[in-house]
Amino acid sequence: MAGYQRTSVGDRPAVFELKAAGFTLPILRLLEADIEAVAAELGARVEQAPEFFRNTPVVIDLSAFPDGGGEVEFPLLVGLLRGYGMIPFGVRGGNKAQNEAAEAMELAILGEHETRSTRAERVAAPEEPAPVVPAAVAPTVQEAPAAPPRPGAGAAFTLVTRPVRSGQRVYAAGGDLSIIAAVSSGAELMADGNIHVYGPLRGRALAGMKGNTDARIFCQDLQAELVSVAGHYRVSENIPRELRGVPVQIFLDQKILRIEKL
Repeated sequence: MAGYQRTSVGDRPAVFELKAAGFTLPILRLLEADIEAVAAELGARVEQAPEFFRNTPVVIDLSAFPDGGGEVEFPLLVGLLRGYGMIPFGVRGGNKAQNEAAEAMELAILGEHETRSTRAERVAAPEEPAPVVPAAVAPTVQEAPAAPPRPGAGAAFTLVTRPVRSGQRVYAAGGDLSIIAAVSSGAELMADGNIHVYGPLRGRALAGMKGNTDARIFCQDLQAELVSVAGHYRVSENIPRELRGVPVQIFLDQKILRIEKL
């Protein structure tokens, strides 16, 4: 293991040191492109050990991803991981197109089998990651009843008129999601576009799932466990008390997630 390298400029003393080091990081080995199935199983595992996943860097492993298995939707996958409190760090084992898509999401590209000398050229590069958690049987995820998209609408629109209860998930693919009822703790809302909740929002709400940074979340009563726009998230502990229980809008401003009263 190489020691610290201290560099100074002229007569000025060094203000930082660089050192090659090895880290053990959790690995998410992607076996198929069905992000909804990944979300269901991952959600079950996070519930078993939430503190294990909180602020944990994760490597996405594509070495077992089948050829012709479909496109890896990195914006959706990255947003999903961040929504569950993880920090996507890099990708290994992908092909050229997959690596380019990963780089577009500012993910590091890691070699399948890096040598010690190769790792020494990196700062904070991972050694062989450990499995994320022991396999567990994922509970059945109930889908909340949703109305079909409005005929003739310019973009897809999903309307839910019944309460979304704990354990239920609603995903509005390709458009906006509107809920005109309460969203219980433990429920999850996901949309490629905006999310509107005309009632208490106590669960999770993830808008802009495919990287739409213009997406917003609107709700009449913010009590959410987690809110996210295009992968930028905030958990309940980080939501100011004065913004809870009131109508708000949630949006991105220069990649910063902001919550404002309506």
